[in-house]
Amino acid sequence: MNVNQVILLSPIPKPQANIYCVGWNYLDHFEEGLKHRADTAVKEYPKVPVFFSKGTQTMNGPFDNIPYDAGVSSMIDWEAELAVVIGKKGKNISEENAMDYVFGYSAYNDTTARDIQQKRHSGQWLKGKSLDGHGPMGPWVVTAGGVNLEDTRIICRVNGVEKQNASYKQMYFKIPVIISELSRGLTLLPGDIIATGTPSGVGAGRTPQEFMKPGDIMETNITGIGILRNKIT
Repeated sequence: MNVNQVILLSPIPKPQANIYCVGWNYLDHFEEGLKHRADTAVKEYPKVPVFFSKGTQTMNGPFDNIPYDAGVSSMIDWEAELAVVIGKKGKNISEENAMDYVFGYSAYNDTTARDIQQKRHSGQWLKGKSLDGHGPMGPWVVTAGGVNLEDTRIICRVNGVEKQNASYKQMYFKIPVIISELSRGLTLLPGDIIATGTPSGVGAGRTPQEFMKPGDIMETNITGIGILRNKIT
């Protein structure tokens, strides 16, 4: 059977725990958000990765619709990201050994309700990041040996217009640092998902700001891995 003849779900449709996410992992993205952030006290780039999480109910398929409810949020933004899937249990993992814990990689979009993230809950990120279906992933997990990170690019298009395009090389905290820091006193388990951060070009960082509306098509392309295509409905 051809892959085009089947409906693909997320490769991890029901995560066992919240999706771990890295904030501000591209310098340009940190800078573009300075004027819009509620937490204006954060003006200097962090010395260690910034972590937050998205609820498990955010998980969505690679070609499924993303729910839109104007009564909840009218500022839905795109955030293309490379996702890491953990392959074995570990805690207090060293940077030197961190890549041994990676099972593989997938495309991910940390779709975000900016008005909820930045205003309604005083700058707390969890709710604005955790609306139902606001985390498409897929279209599959490519095992670690099949991905050359140095050649990987993170790209997002909305209605065919490119909004984000950056390389893994531009990540400030690379995957070994992320895994090592996250696992300090915190056990990572097989199947855990880490979204490694989004590059510049998000709608909230533009002048004027841009947000998605019903009917828009959001494409997330991680080169060497695959493409997500999600309609806002």
